[in-house]
Order: sequence, then C-alpha cells, then structure tokens
Amino acid sequence: MQLITLITGPIEVNTYLLYGKNEGECFIVDPSDTAMVVRELEAHALCPTHILLTHGHFDHILSVADLKEKYGAVVCIHETEASALTGGRASLSMMAGMGVERCEPDVLLRGGENLCCAGFDVKVLATPGHSKGSVCYVLEEEKLIFSGDTLFRLSVGRSDLPGGNSNELHDSIAYALFALPGDYDVYPGHMEKTTLAFERQRNPFVNRWSPDTW
Repeated sequence: MQLITLITGPIEVNTYLLYGKNEGECFIVDPSDTAMVVRELEAHALCPTHILLTHGHFDHILSVADLKEKYGAVVCIHETEASALTGGRASLSMMAGMGVERCEPDVLLRGGENLCCAGFDVKVLATPGHSKGSVCYVLEEEKLIFSGDTLFRLSVGRSDLPGGNSNELHDSIAYALFALPGDYDVYPGHMEKTTLAFERQRNPFVNRWSPDTW
C-alpha cells in the first residue's frame, strides 16, 4: 500500500491517492487541485479507477469534474449530497463565492456499501453531522480510515453549516467510528493524521464518555 497526501484547494483540503494493489491503478479521495493531482498521477504512472467523496462541500470537490473527464474515474458520493456536483446548494459554493464545475456522480451511496477501488476493499460508513451526507471510507485490511470532516486530531468537523447537526456528529463518532474494533490510522479532510485509539482516549468532543465503552 502506498498513500500520497496532497494539500489542495483554497481551504487546504487533504486529497489522498491510494495505490499498490493493482498495477497502475489508484483511487482518489476529495480532489481539489487538478494540476497537482495530475502531476502526481503522471509521476507514478497511475490511473484512478474511483473518486471517493467524503461529502459535497465545495472545497472537497473542485477537481472532480476535470478528473472524471480526463480519466473516466467512477465518482462516488452520498445520495443526499449528489446535487453538490450538479450545481445544487449542498456544495456551499455560493456562500464562498466560488464555482464548482458540474458533473454527474456515478454511484450514490447510503452507507454500508462495500466497494472495490483499484483492488482495495473499501467499506462506506455513513457519518452525518458535519453535513447530512458525510461518509467515512474504512479499509479494514489496511486499518485505515478516510474521515473527511467528521473526525480530526483532537477535534471534529463544524456542525453549524447547512445540513450540519452536532448531535448527529457526536453519534457518528461515538457509535459508528469509535465502535470499530481495534485501532485504525485516521486520515482527515484537513490537518494531520491521527489514530482511532488516540481519539477514543483524548478527543474532547466525546471525552465525557468512558473509553471502556469502546
């Protein structure tokens, strides 16, 4: 397994490229700088099979249309956020005064799906709270989670934007993410990586619950 992390877009999103299973293939999580992503793909002779979106906010999807057109990658997003890719308000791009090039998603997620992306088995975990259709992507074999803006190191995503809900965010972390058995490396949508074990013990958003619960 090889993981490339790129800092992309106007709000410094972590864009991830994961490869190493099928020769020449990778998948991408939350791309927001086409030129930067294409340079990395060409440097490593990779073609993306899938673009996995943790949610539909503009800062996580700015390059989706370009990359889908160039590589034919399968675009996956939760069904409640699909309109973010087709000009709907879910992207929040109007609030930021930015445009998002439109494209049609290929796979509409609900949570619970198991995807095969570039040879990796990826489980989709519905984690609403930051947005209504936020998801995390769990790779059980690799013990890795792409958490988007749901869980950060010693923090969580904001829940005061349209579609956000602090109670849902808490439950997504406490009863979906923290309930996963064992430890995982957690790669968030912004800032540095963390681990599930560390956040169970230290995250102040949920620290009033005993770690023994998990």
